[in-house]
Amino acid sequence: MSQLSVLLPLTGLFFLISATFGSESTPYPVTCVTRGADLEKDGMVVLCPTDCSQWRVSVFGTKIYASVSSVCGAAIHNGVLGQSGGTVRVLRLQGRHNYMSSYAHGIQSQALSRWTASFSLTKPVDVPLELTSEITATILPAAAQPAKKPLKKPSVKKALTGGNKDCPMDIAMVIDSSNNIGQRRFNLQKNFVTKLAAMLRVGSTGPHIGLIQASGSPRTEFLLSNYTQPKELLFAIKELAYLGGDTNTGKAIMHTAETFFSQDNGGRRGHPRVMMVLVDGWPSDDLEQAAMLARESGINVFLVSVAKPAADELAMVRDKDFMKKAVCKDNGFFSYLIPSWFSTTKHVKPLAQKLCSLDNLLCSKTCYNSVNIGFLIDGSSSVGEGNFQLVLDFLAGIARSFEISDVGARIGAVQFTYDQRLEFSLFDHSNKEDSINALKRIPYMSGGTATGAAISYTTQNLFRRTGPGRNFLIVITDGQSYDDVRDPAMAAQKEGITMYSVGVAWAPVDDLRSMSSEPKDSHTFFTREFTGLAEFIPLLVRGVCRDFTENN
Repeated sequence: MSQLSVLLPLTGLFFLISATFGSESTPYPVTCVTRGADLEKDGMVVLCPTDCSQWRVSVFGTKIYASVSSVCGAAIHNGVLGQSGGTVRVLRLQGRHNYMSSYAHGIQSQALSRWTASFSLTKPVDVPLELTSEITATILPAAAQPAKKPLKKPSVKKALTGGNKDCPMDIAMVIDSSNNIGQRRFNLQKNFVTKLAAMLRVGSTGPHIGLIQASGSPRTEFLLSNYTQPKELLFAIKELAYLGGDTNTGKAIMHTAETFFSQDNGGRRGHPRVMMVLVDGWPSDDLEQAAMLARESGINVFLVSVAKPAADELAMVRDKDFMKKAVCKDNGFFSYLIPSWFSTTKHVKPLAQKLCSLDNLLCSKTCYNSVNIGFLIDGSSSVGEGNFQLVLDFLAGIARSFEISDVGARIGAVQFTYDQRLEFSLFDHSNKEDSINALKRIPYMSGGTATGAAISYTTQNLFRRTGPGRNFLIVITDGQSYDDVRDPAMAAQKEGITMYSVGVAWAPVDDLRSMSSEPKDSHTFFTREFTGLAEFIPLLVRGVCRDFTENN
């Protein structure tokens, strides 16, 4: 805010004009992710919502921010705004080099080597022009005053809604930045990745792309949500700096698989996950464990090998089968060979087509995100209230191992005595927290034990309209059933339901084995005490994953 006081002569009188300069624009409401580049005018006053620090906002710089930064996130980082939101003025600045990272007011800003435009932030204070004088003067009547022009409402550029609709993937590009590749080939690699990204065509309805550099230690350069417009993405790739160091590709794959695709880091729920790994020559560490984690996490790993080892170099390669072990499936589709960095242009289109081949992404569906699990719970009098709670804790432990969501795994529950009660269906709760809370709130029924009728009821009601994915039924009982269990169990298995039986105390092992799917030994569990149920949690989860993998 600036204030100016001047004496102006007017018909022999002097008036002291005290003016406070500020914007006349009304605050324009924006979202937490609106960027400086989205604002059309310099000096716009925007209104930020509350709790923007709870979002994954992208902020680049300190005090001076790259225009790709979230305006509201930068305002909180700068201390201009608090958690309650409010108004802030955005001032355009020229682009610059070396935006510095820092942590302030709950926001971690990121470093950026260069960007084309910047902005700074101030608190807007608009005070009407005041006329003060020791001598009274006649003010022009209202009718004579010039009419104010209506303020033109500022507009925010709409975010790009395009993108390649046939490629709705979340793609992590892991590039080689080791000593092995060298500065010259690193630049050729950047050119190739830039062309590939342009071919993929990012956008809100298309692919999102993030990038990690593999060297001695992996370094995340930008997340999936940082650049969703093509020009910004391509500029960010061109600005990457060469690191050097070892070719620890395994570390980079592990780093990417562990956190990169989380929703906090911009991963989109229900979108296929793809990891494209570029290796110049060969890696200097092991890839097998990292690739296993990626597969189990539903990530489709493609390995692109450029300038593969020559015959006289094979002795230096730690694992000659590294390509087979790294990829999603060793079927030829996920491995791609490029003979030289000087011949990459002709490989851009075929590789882009592979990355976008939805039907061929065999690792998208995993046991953790694609199963429907039904719990059939014995609520008979012999169980008792205290043990019933142990049973619910046991089942909640199983449920926690799966990615329960509206596009992921599902769980449902039926309690039985002589009667059956659908506690909640596979489609009643679309997230893990709600599902587990629903499990824990199941009230104990008490009564007799008719397990066979309960299996038939569950087959017809719980799995009545299941979507894609494998169906599993885990039956837990503590005693002898008053009816036949064999025929209802066989009917359920013919409907594609894999059955596990868990017996406690007086449950006959023969009945348990009659209910279980083949092979019986790996689908049947028994413990004398309810307190022993917890030991079965990892065994059942592992069994479900094994069955899912073998049947898909």
